[in-house]
Amino acid sequence: MKIQIIKKGIADSLQNAGNYGNQHIGVQVGGFMDYFSAQLANKILGNPLDNELYEIHFPASHFRFEEDGYIAITGANFVPVLNEKSIPLHEIIHVKKGDMLQFLKPMLGRISYLAMTLNKPTLTLTNRKLIEKIDELLFTPAPMRFIPGPAWNDLDTSSIQAILHEPFQTTLQSNRMGFQLEGSAIKTIVSKSYLSAGVTRGTMQLLPNGQIIILMADHQTIGGYPNLGQIILVDLPRLAQMVHHTPIHFSLCNLSMAHEQYQFIQVQFTS
Repeated sequence: MKIQIIKKGIADSLQNAGNYGNQHIGVQVGGFMDYFSAQLANKILGNPLDNELYEIHFPASHFRFEEDGYIAITGANFVPVLNEKSIPLHEIIHVKKGDMLQFLKPMLGRISYLAMTLNKPTLTLTNRKLIEKIDELLFTPAPMRFIPGPAWNDLDTSSIQAILHEPFQTTLQSNRMGFQLEGSAIKTIVSKSYLSAGVTRGTMQLLPNGQIIILMADHQTIGGYPNLGQIILVDLPRLAQMVHHTPIHFSLCNLSMAHEQYQFIQVQFTS
């Protein structure tokens, strides 16, 4: 579907599910920041779940459609308007050649997704139930669940208690590479060097200033900072949608629960 960007947004980009399997040669994975919303937009239109679409941040791009087709917008609510008339999220929207799409202001969330197709899709009851589930997962406050990493047992007792019981918050130093948090200073029992090792989306690293950074979609392939843990995959879309200064709490999780939660939500997408 042909589309023209009339005005480029501050950080908008075309994204797909990511380039997995090449980190060993230094290639970043990239891909959707909020894979729940991205997959949902594609599912609403009947596209493959990993189809490329626009990831939109605010201030957002202005689009003009160059042919007739259908779109769906999910994720953050930036008040989308088509030809200056408000349009809903999570629904199939018919667009015509020459139509203009803009986003007026951020109301909820951090990232919006725009999927497109030339073929008329059908929104099913299953889609509607999935929409409600995704909204609940993205925007209902809940702790970030994590699996302890190699450096977890190197932390002093007060730091472990701080992570498990005190709030942290997102900061302005948060982007597609990583979300830097602000909270109590975290310390290891003794100062030590760590060998660089592979990292992935959701890895919790301890920075030299005692603060935590959670790696996101455009993370580096290896890192030498202490690896405190791994945010489970189903909680990362909620983190991606958190605006600046959102409080964050952490809770311990295990690998079995992480797999179970991920498999459950993926079944909803593929059913």
